[in-house]
Amino acid sequence: MNKYIRFTTILMFATFCIQNSTAQESRPWYQDGPWRFPAPNPKAKVLPLIKVDGNKLINSKGDTLLLRGLSISDPDKIERQGHWKKSHFEKVREMGAMIVRIPVHPVAWRERTPEKYLALLDQAVEWCTDLGMYIMIDWHSIGNLGMELFQNPMYNTSKQETYQFWRTIAQHFRGNNTIAFYEIFNEPTIYRGQLGTMTWAEWKKINENIISLIRAFDTETIPLVAGFDWAYDLSPLHDDPVNAEGIGYVSHPYENKRSQPWEPKWEENFGFAASKYPVVVTEFGFGLRPGQTINAEHYGNRIINYLEGKGIGWICWVYDPEWGPAMLKSWDTYELTGNGDFFKKAMHGELAVQKD
Repeated sequence: MNKYIRFTTILMFATFCIQNSTAQESRPWYQDGPWRFPAPNPKAKVLPLIKVDGNKLINSKGDTLLLRGLSISDPDKIERQGHWKKSHFEKVREMGAMIVRIPVHPVAWRERTPEKYLALLDQAVEWCTDLGMYIMIDWHSIGNLGMELFQNPMYNTSKQETYQFWRTIAQHFRGNNTIAFYEIFNEPTIYRGQLGTMTWAEWKKINENIISLIRAFDTETIPLVAGFDWAYDLSPLHDDPVNAEGIGYVSHPYENKRSQPWEPKWEENFGFAASKYPVVVTEFGFGLRPGQTINAEHYGNRIINYLEGKGIGWICWVYDPEWGPAMLKSWDTYELTGNGDFFKKAMHGELAVQKD
């Protein structure tokens, strides 16, 4: 009898503790922090899933996609300046973008805190889903991740922080078709030796580790791997591609990367890879001097013509009035600069592109 009473008492006490603990929770267990799984998103499957098919990107309907989009500035910057709202993304949609690249700077991720930064990204996902645009999340650092030496303090990170960032992102956004790409690292560079040394084999291994980590949680979103020389050069793919399926590669072919004639050098440095793998140019752009016009021989027309002739998708930089090359003249009017107007036409398919 005494044993029964003790058991009953313990059981009642345990039940009380569980009920009391549950009552005190302000939100369900899956929202306890950025490392936990988020609540199911009813809009997660609204957009067709983008997948890799050989050297192409296709949606779940089997349609081949040619990505055209733009990079916004860091959400932390936009929010601090008072413009982080759905209307900002409506302006992006008016530009003709089908995909928005979101650069997350390590310093902003730390200072805002991962949990509060994820709240911004959740809003972007909500708005972009409603507007029919995909998202690419970009860990926006520049430098040598192997030796943890970086070009500017705003890019300072570590391998551990980078791994944890992608672990957090993959857990949080798994199963959401709006998040189509994870750009693992913005611009790898050793800066002519000023940021140390790193071999392709070392860089390849870091990316393989991150891809494995991502896929432990998210098997659908497409990881993108950048080449050396500030994410320009993919020539190591001739002999030693990343050991992972269903991924893509990145190049940033700014005008100053090579002298003219550009096209043979683009082909040699990154264009060749598009015959075997999905390649996406995730950052490029140009400025215009007062009175300068964009003719058929201008870099803008030449690079768009080359990329679309190769079936390479592209994302231009940057939809902001202060970061350069700026596509906006001001936050107040959202008036476009000359290069902003050019890219708007390009995203709407209004440029005459000659295919190979």
